[in-house]
Amino acid sequence: MTQMSGPQPDPTLPEWPDYGLLEDMRGPLFAALGKGQAVVLATLFRVEGGGPRPEGTQMVFTLPSKGPLEVHGFMSGGCVEADVTRHAMAVMVSGVPMRLVYGPSSPWPDIRLLCGAEIEILLERIEPGDGAAHDLEQAFLTRQSGVWISDGTKRRFDFGPASRECHWTSKPFSLGRSFDPTPRLIVVGSDPTALAIASLGVTAGFQTWLNRPKGPASPPPVFGLGYLRQDPQSALNEVGLDPWTYVAIASHDAETDLPALIAALMSSAAYVGLLGARRRLPERFAALKAAGVTNDAIARLHAPIGMDLGGKAPWEVAISVLGEMIQTRQNRMPKASKAI
Repeated sequence: MTQMSGPQPDPTLPEWPDYGLLEDMRGPLFAALGKGQAVVLATLFRVEGGGPRPEGTQMVFTLPSKGPLEVHGFMSGGCVEADVTRHAMAVMVSGVPMRLVYGPSSPWPDIRLLCGAEIEILLERIEPGDGAAHDLEQAFLTRQSGVWISDGTKRRFDFGPASRECHWTSKPFSLGRSFDPTPRLIVVGSDPTALAIASLGVTAGFQTWLNRPKGPASPPPVFGLGYLRQDPQSALNEVGLDPWTYVAIASHDAETDLPALIAALMSSAAYVGLLGARRRLPERFAALKAAGVTNDAIARLHAPIGMDLGGKAPWEVAISVLGEMIQTRQNRMPKASKAI
């Protein structure tokens, strides 16, 4: 494996870094391999000194037979992306993996991270038909966790839970990068606030559905948003509720809210939130208990939904809801509901 290399011809990155808005690299990885295109996968596996991106961050580079280089993801917010892209092009041509170091011990003193950190990145070329990539895609499709293990040349994917997102060893070199199912969001409701929550969920990278019982036949005007018209319990069952699913109930209708709450709270969903006035919570809790929902399950409920940002406009509420979901996803909130 090549650890360091001199500058390569400079491929042109897009003027606007919209390539960095995508966080999960599995989509473009599978899409390129499915088209018979080789891919260079970049994985940030070592961070010292508090870098801007966490260990496990990835980029994907593809070079279609026609058209410019395609880039997805980012490593530092602009400090090293162009240089990583140059080296990715070299790996694409040679097939020889590289390890790149940026920071105090980097061989390129003119490339510095403004935060003063040091980072190390593995670049590996992945061919169509790669066994590890196939297993990673199967885990993605069946919503299973696992760990991608690679030394840059040989790789495998081990199914099963992982305790750390990214880890590595130096002699012999090997990195392990864990993957969980893509987070998904189910929003129950029909008003502008429900639509704003669902829209922001799509933008934030959640697989998102809007459930509007008996809603119009035409879907919501949001690209990438799924639409379900049946009763909430049937809709939640159709999508499925697992530890990577988030449920936001925002219908303002007790008859709609109750079955949705029962189904969500009695599942393994990662998050269940309810939009509504705090003064109505006692009657909501009483209805849940009468339906057989346990106190422990009710304690999981985030109600009123969202972080207390003070705003009540649809987008303000949506931001507060997605913020609370992200806090939950990052394990930064206690499990007990703020409503209890």
